[in-house]
Amino acid sequence: MKSTVKSTNPHEAADAKALAKAAYEVRADLPKRLRRVLSLNDFENEARSLLPRPLFGYIAGAAEDSTSLTANRLAFARHEFCPKVMINVSRRSQSTDLFGHKYSCPFGIAPVGISAISAYRGDIVLASAAQKLNIPAIMSGSSLIRMEEVHDAAPSTWFQAYLPGDSGGIDALIDRVESAKFSTLVITVDIPVWANRENNIRTGFSLPLRPSMRLAFDGITHPRWLFGTFLQTMLRHGMPHFENSFSTRGAPMLSASAVRDTTGRDHLCWDNIERIRRRWKGRLVLKGILHPDDAKRAALSGVDGIIVSNHGGRQLDGAVSPLTVLPLIKEAVQDSIVVMMDSGIRRGSDVLKALALGAAFVFLGRPFMYAAAVAGESGVRHAITLLRDEVDRNMAMVGATSVEDLTASILV
Repeated sequence: MKSTVKSTNPHEAADAKALAKAAYEVRADLPKRLRRVLSLNDFENEARSLLPRPLFGYIAGAAEDSTSLTANRLAFARHEFCPKVMINVSRRSQSTDLFGHKYSCPFGIAPVGISAISAYRGDIVLASAAQKLNIPAIMSGSSLIRMEEVHDAAPSTWFQAYLPGDSGGIDALIDRVESAKFSTLVITVDIPVWANRENNIRTGFSLPLRPSMRLAFDGITHPRWLFGTFLQTMLRHGMPHFENSFSTRGAPMLSASAVRDTTGRDHLCWDNIERIRRRWKGRLVLKGILHPDDAKRAALSGVDGIIVSNHGGRQLDGAVSPLTVLPLIKEAVQDSIVVMMDSGIRRGSDVLKALALGAAFVFLGRPFMYAAAVAGESGVRHAITLLRDEVDRNMAMVGATSVEDLTASILV
């Protein structure tokens, strides 16, 4: 009988050995608090006890009744595997080509705002861990460390922008991202206005954070965060500011009166994207696409890729889950642009399902942020390794030797 094993070139074999060695090093040097973390969900439980209530609520929460947040997970449960057996999968590889780079895994780190107040030097921690294990990380425009510092620490990082409301501000921000030498720009397009996040009010969270007795109590009762993140940041780097929303420094993270300027986004349109495409010479990705017509318009506007996303359920509550519309969007654009996805992924099996339904790549935000809060860079590396191992095991069990084998035929 003819073997179904695909040939593996020496470079792929070398990549697999390097990744296996890196994974072993992560496991061998695990801090004690990480030894009981066996899945990405375990990081959430650890972070819940470590972070002050406002910060944990900001990361974990969603818009209004969290309908979309719940639906994102349920969408994966509606698909089941139909595995093929007795296939030689001993030389399987999950390495994935994306924008001319061969990544070790088909997943990356999605942008998470204010990372550096939840984990010490959070943006650098996320980016550095991703680069060391050869996956992409997207730095958030709502970050508290200057983009130039993050790029210097991890040059492979992508930058995500929330566009200012005026053309001059957009041009200045794009020019700054270019000067910082980022090669991939991700523009989030699903935030014309701020969402109704009632959970933020209930947990005492705001941007900027407002000093209060309640906030002080939350900090004092979480000493690991207070001394390990907040006070260490203040002593070594001063008051954190929103450094990358514009071309210049923005509001401080903690203030009784400062206000972040987020006005004017409601009149942004496709003309702005086309104007950015003419100005920005690097790779351009749009994040927050859910409608097939928008995917086709993105392709016509000259973008290189899209991330099918409902912002993790944090914007329009009741918005369709990305996994549900992923096949429709892939059919609409075919191979004219790269189709990626985020929102709701927590397991290696979720990664496989998304790839099978048309995604070339997927991103996760919350789990990696929890990992950074719990154990810094070693926590993020452990989270990457856990997910990588799940993808590897599940590929073997469905009978896949490469990501190209992950098609809709493995699902019912």
